[in-house]
Amino acid sequence: MSCRSLGSRVCFPVAAAIAAMMLLGQPLAAKIFDKTADIAGTKLDYKVILPNDYDPAKSYFGILAFPGGPQTMEMVMGTVMRNWREQAETYEYIVVVPAAPNGDLFFEQGDRVFPAFIDKLLSDYKIKENKFHIAGVSNGGLSAFHIASLYPKYFWSVTGLPGFLDDGSPERVQALSKLCVYMYAGEMDPGWLRSERTEAAKFKNQGFTVEFNEEKGQGHVMRTLEGPGAARLFKQFEQARQGCGK
Repeated sequence: MSCRSLGSRVCFPVAAAIAAMMLLGQPLAAKIFDKTADIAGTKLDYKVILPNDYDPAKSYFGILAFPGGPQTMEMVMGTVMRNWREQAETYEYIVVVPAAPNGDLFFEQGDRVFPAFIDKLLSDYKIKENKFHIAGVSNGGLSAFHIASLYPKYFWSVTGLPGFLDDGSPERVQALSKLCVYMYAGEMDPGWLRSERTEAAKFKNQGFTVEFNEEKGQGHVMRTLEGPGAARLFKQFEQARQGCGK
């Protein structure tokens, strides 16, 4: 189930405008770099957020995050500015946000760049214990759960804002059992809210560590998780390393 199947194909129609406004009002913080990689013959564009005082000899915690909608570089920049940049600086995290290769969404054919892309990131940056937190917005949330269920050894936690594991086999569901699972859905986004609530209950019944959050007064785009509100995500990432992902 994607933005397309839920009638939300353009989940973030004003992403570019929002990102531009935030850029104008944002004090200089974490640095954002444009990167391109060749992964087994597939060109992959992505952005990397590094702390201002980034030291390549130092180890950092990392986040692999996915954008929503068509997962273009425009969507990448939107989620970078709304959900990740400000708190990445505060918590000193490295955040990587890729764009869908050739327009292939990451929970579909775009997953072909994994796990090779993760291995490249681990060779380029010192990521503590060689594990990321994986997260995403909307189609990005579906992507995060999809990739985490295929390659769980690379992750501490998986977060959908919104997002969940869509049509996962029993083996892929079980693959998430050692990760901390976080789900967010807007009160005014009934399709995604229902899907996440159902899946969270299923995971809890199987003994998973899962937290489901219904964001009051929010729709598909949850403003409660933007800017300063994104600190909630990072606090959960800190928590996940203590109780999950072992």
